[in-house]
Amino acid sequence: MTDFLWTDASVRRALGLRSDLAEEGVEYTGVSTDSRSVRDGDLYVALVGDHFDGHDFVADALSRGAGGAVVSQPAAGDPPMARLYPVEDTLVALGRLAAFRRASLDAPVVAITGSSGKTSTKDMMAAALSATLRVHATSGNLNNRIGMPLTMLSTPLDAEAVVLELGTNEPGEIATLAQIARPDLAVITTVGASHLEKLGSVEGVLEEKLDLLRHMAEGGRCVVGDEPARLAERARALCSGVRVIGWSERADDAGRPGHPDVDVFGKYSFEWRGQRVTAPMFGRHGVTNAMMALTVAELLGVPVRDAIRGLSTTTQSAMRGEYRRIGDLTLIVDCYNANPQSVRASLDVLESQGVAARKVAVLGSMLELGTEAESLHRAVLADALTRDIDLVVATGLFGDAASEVVRSGPEIVADRLITATAWEDAYQELRERLRGDEILLLKASRGVALEGILPLLEGDFGDSSVSGDAIAAPENPSTPMAPLGRVEA
Repeated sequence: MTDFLWTDASVRRALGLRSDLAEEGVEYTGVSTDSRSVRDGDLYVALVGDHFDGHDFVADALSRGAGGAVVSQPAAGDPPMARLYPVEDTLVALGRLAAFRRASLDAPVVAITGSSGKTSTKDMMAAALSATLRVHATSGNLNNRIGMPLTMLSTPLDAEAVVLELGTNEPGEIATLAQIARPDLAVITTVGASHLEKLGSVEGVLEEKLDLLRHMAEGGRCVVGDEPARLAERARALCSGVRVIGWSERADDAGRPGHPDVDVFGKYSFEWRGQRVTAPMFGRHGVTNAMMALTVAELLGVPVRDAIRGLSTTTQSAMRGEYRRIGDLTLIVDCYNANPQSVRASLDVLESQGVAARKVAVLGSMLELGTEAESLHRAVLADALTRDIDLVVATGLFGDAASEVVRSGPEIVADRLITATAWEDAYQELRERLRGDEILLLKASRGVALEGILPLLEGDFGDSSVSGDAIAAPENPSTPMAPLGRVEA
């Protein structure tokens, strides 16, 4: 354990302000960016967003007990006797505070990014490490320039490992976050067509993600997935001793699943370091993510049996392939993120279900794909319609792509496709086509709010004794349908 305390002097050093002006005896209990939840003695950072300005709430934060505030402009109300730290940009200042805290840590820092799977991999990694270590990890997906520094700043003194998720939707964001985190272990799950609106191309996404490897701590190690091929190739050039994990020949011999088996629910078990492992999430990508988590645990000295035991306790984040039951309907609720790679992974999981009479995919728009959006929606929809899926509901940009997909594939049966501008417009026809015993995949980007369909299904098909509940994975493939689990894409 390393003692750490925020003082007037350490805040000034972190922010590059004159430390000779520091007041003796001034200490802070923590750092906050929300005036509503400031604790007594906190340092308040007045962030500026598109729809808010933290400077409007400096006086409120001080009245609630904040001991000082980091500001980039005059605070509303000109609070008297306030201890203010003037900076040019308070968001940059928040990162500088987090970087200062990072420099004080003895605990190893693990940082994870990727086009898909990073949150579930983070959850599995934290669980595997927690078998023998005290772990501090990103909550939910607080992975941006606000959330990640706040996670670092809230690291407990007794933490033995820190697991951070890093996200991006524009060039330079991963580099900024990685320079704050300075990871001892860097993990890239996969790279695909995501956030193309600002990153431009899959190659641009790859370069952005690789910035994590370029800003590791001295002697840092890295773990990457085997998809696409360029990821493993570039990672091996940037990081000596990189571990490549996955199913293909590009993965290390020891980084591929041994003797994999899949049950009728689409859940895999495999061999790892001589032990049998059941992946906490469904699909082949769930195996890759689980192996990444186990690899990091191995690199940090967690015994294999302990890591596997910890992995089995994984609790994954909501709406990331969360299985729910509404009456006799089973739903895979995967409404938090969508890009071509993750939609195909979720379709794999739906298609693999061997326990449902009928399989239905309800697809909403994949956002932030820029000029490639039209062609990518066409390609993914065409793929969906070639699969062993009984009904595809194409809404939003998928609905726009449907007419051309149908024209180009005369073998497509119209009875297998519902199209609409928005999911709300498709619901009536979907309801009429459901018998009530299907398994439904709900897959879309966060901005679509596809989870809004759940109350409608609840009203039409719900059973008050079980409806709306998340359900856990079966221990045995012969278990009745009621218990299932989660899958991330």
